[in-house]
Amino acid sequence: MSSPYSNDDLRPDPDALLARLQVQESLAGRGKLRIYFGASAGVGKTYAMLSAAHKLHSEGRDVLAGVIESHGRAETAALLNGLELLAMKQVAYRDKQLPEFDLDAALQRKPSLILVDELAHSNAAGSRHPKRWQDVEELLNAGIDVFTTLNVQHLESLNDVVGGITGIRVAETLPDTVFDAADEVVLVDLPADELLNRLRLGKVYKLPQAERASRNFFRKGNLIALRELALRRTADRLQGDVQAYRIEKSIGAVWQTDAALLACVGPSPNAEHVIRSTARLATQLNAEWHAVYVETPKLQRLPSAKRERILKTLKLAQDLGATTAVLAGSEVAEVVAGYARSHNFSKIIIGRSQRRFPWQASHSARIAAQARDIDLIAIGASSAGAAEKPEEGGGTLPRHLPMQNRIEWWGYAWALAVCVLVTLLATPILPFFDLANIVMLYLLAEVLIAIRYGRGPAIFVALLSIASFDFFFVPPRFSFAVSDFQYLLTFGVMLAVGLTITHLTSGLRYQARIASDREARSRALFEFARALSGVLQTEQIFETSGQFLQRSFQAKTLLLIPDEAGRLSLPAVIPDDVANVAAALDMGIAQWAFDNASSAGIGTDTLPASSYLYLPLVAPMRTRGVLVILPHNRRWILIPEQQQQLYTFATLTAIALERVHYVEVAQDALVRMESERLRNSLLSALSHDLRTPLTALIGLSESLVLSKPPLQQHQQVLATALHSEMLRMSALVTNLLDMARIQSGEVKLNLQWQPFEEVVGSALRASGSALHGHQVEIRVAHELPLVHFDAVLIERVLCNLLENAAKYTPLGSHIVLAAVVNARFLTVTIADDGPGLPSGMEDTIFEKFTRGERESAKPGVGLGLAICRAIVEAHGGTIRAHSGRHGTSGAEFIFTIPLGAPPSMPDLEEHEPSAGSMENDSEKT
Repeated sequence: MSSPYSNDDLRPDPDALLARLQVQESLAGRGKLRIYFGASAGVGKTYAMLSAAHKLHSEGRDVLAGVIESHGRAETAALLNGLELLAMKQVAYRDKQLPEFDLDAALQRKPSLILVDELAHSNAAGSRHPKRWQDVEELLNAGIDVFTTLNVQHLESLNDVVGGITGIRVAETLPDTVFDAADEVVLVDLPADELLNRLRLGKVYKLPQAERASRNFFRKGNLIALRELALRRTADRLQGDVQAYRIEKSIGAVWQTDAALLACVGPSPNAEHVIRSTARLATQLNAEWHAVYVETPKLQRLPSAKRERILKTLKLAQDLGATTAVLAGSEVAEVVAGYARSHNFSKIIIGRSQRRFPWQASHSARIAAQARDIDLIAIGASSAGAAEKPEEGGGTLPRHLPMQNRIEWWGYAWALAVCVLVTLLATPILPFFDLANIVMLYLLAEVLIAIRYGRGPAIFVALLSIASFDFFFVPPRFSFAVSDFQYLLTFGVMLAVGLTITHLTSGLRYQARIASDREARSRALFEFARALSGVLQTEQIFETSGQFLQRSFQAKTLLLIPDEAGRLSLPAVIPDDVANVAAALDMGIAQWAFDNASSAGIGTDTLPASSYLYLPLVAPMRTRGVLVILPHNRRWILIPEQQQQLYTFATLTAIALERVHYVEVAQDALVRMESERLRNSLLSALSHDLRTPLTALIGLSESLVLSKPPLQQHQQVLATALHSEMLRMSALVTNLLDMARIQSGEVKLNLQWQPFEEVVGSALRASGSALHGHQVEIRVAHELPLVHFDAVLIERVLCNLLENAAKYTPLGSHIVLAAVVNARFLTVTIADDGPGLPSGMEDTIFEKFTRGERESAKPGVGLGLAICRAIVEAHGGTIRAHSGRHGTSGAEFIFTIPLGAPPSMPDLEEHEPSAGSMENDSEKT
């Protein structure tokens, strides 16, 4: 944990402040959680929560009672009056219908505040989440504030302590991280005597149940102890709130703690107690903590049940907020001390162990000798867990994992064969070599067997070698009798040397296998990253990720990618080897994992009964898909190293998908830029080449119309039509040329301060022929300020919009041109009562060569509105279109122009000559 203040002064550290702002930004859309916390049932948590909800409801807050457990208390039930109550969902469980909280209905209702009683409640099998606190997490992620209740005995870190005090082990618990992450904790406290009095009066439970409770859980000593735990836990949290406040308000330098804790996990049943004790100590010290398990060659041969219990203990530590790891080494103390020093841990927490032999040092003593500069805390045995039964389990872990418990009987067969072979080879050379050389042959056999087959066969071959040497070579031969006492020393040395060689070689063999596994994982990550770095298509990522994940994790995988609407779908082509995965997976779970960016399925807290693991592919910008995994062995998911590598693979896949996405975006942008450049070049070339002949044709057609003597009537009609079409063609070429000039950036705005009314008048005169037969209404506000704009270009905008309205509305329609000042902008609106815009084209209609009617006899190529947008945006304004607003038909085009600060006008009175001056001037004249 780092302080947001430097050691030199009290100025905030920019990095720490930035990190805090990023955290606040990430929580901006998340709901707030308030927990009403108490020592036991009956202290008034639900009553206090409902009272606060009523107060907020009276202030206008949208409050929904999601689930309230009144337990028959009339005072509590009365507070439900006036609050909206969510109907419970019936869940089938063992031929019964159990009422449970309806999470989907609450999310659909989406109130501002929801009340969810009993946070630690376990949901019925078949619910989306096993625990109610996970339902609350989903509500918070949806932006809904939550009020809830919790008793101290339901905190996971205090579960064994409460069990030791009361003699009752509570099954419903929640991780302390949920409690610590709450935005607000309200302690509801009641003295033990007053609570017992409420119990006797039937205000906690009904009288028959109250009598049983008073004889068991509700004893005065229990209530006092639970009250102390609740107060201490609340005080620990309050200390963190005070520290956060000091940091936020820059009140002096904050104490920086280095009290990081390292908890050691072993096969002992006391390991869970060590984890919970470390979690409580870490909370009190506000320190981070790790939990590690060191696997030695000896521990490698543990039964499957004990290994699984170790993995579950590590999972418990992870749920309580620890960082977990499985380490490998031949000496526990050395590995733990090295890990503690490399991570700067100041305290090592270990369970108190007893020595098996008087001369054997305990683990704590060996760790203390290895780490003299680190504090060592020994945790006593848990009274609640002393009688705990060992967990049952069977099976073994996969071959590729470090933990292996396969008994290779054929190794013993090879040991026997090698011993027989050495005996046969040594028999003919016995007359030529001393017995000491024969012993060397047997020691060589022991070394070979230890290297190849491990400790068990090596010990077997050592004993067998002594027996063979004694029987076949030591006089008297072919007898186990020993004629010379010195051979007993030889046998002892052979056994000691053999066992030493066996221990060393088996340890080296174990370390080599561990190093090989680590190298294999590193190589797999390197090869996977290298393979993904060269892919350019999404299909290639499908193929590459599937191959590597299946080969590295011995599991079947499937990659799900969302569509444009954010809905996951199966790939178009599914390989045959994963067809069964695609057929049986639950798309609803996969979609939930994608929407919430949280893993689900086996090995997680969401739907852990599923056979699949749904892992979201979270990239830096957004979630890119979901990786569905079907492992061959369920225990494989619990291995921390395998989880870490799997998450790394998923992250690499997500980054590759995001990179390919932006490569495609860049390619599309490049193609559009080149197309735009080519189009502008063609427009410019065509408009310039057509302008001169069109000007000549317009002059000739006008000469025909005005020729003397006049043309005959039918000739005059043709000449007039020819002149009109030439004018229309000239306007079209002008539009093409203007569009090309605007796109190329050659147009320079002639910005002048001028009245907008004059431009309106000139635009109406220029569009008079197009507006013939339409009713035009002008609604320009009086006393408009001077506006800074290019009069020629804005007139062009008004002409295009007016002509567009006249073109697409029938004769006699009503066209309105309005202009008002709106804040810092001049807002101009041109509306009509015609058929309106086609649905969905409000934005695309401003693109080049886009027309309101795709197949239309009306003249035009779809450039008028594109020119309007280019001119308005060049002025720093915006333009938009609507259809059928305010309950009327027709189209409405609105554009804005910044007003700016007009120049001050000169004071005419100061410059106006006085009457006397004028008379003097007249006299002089």
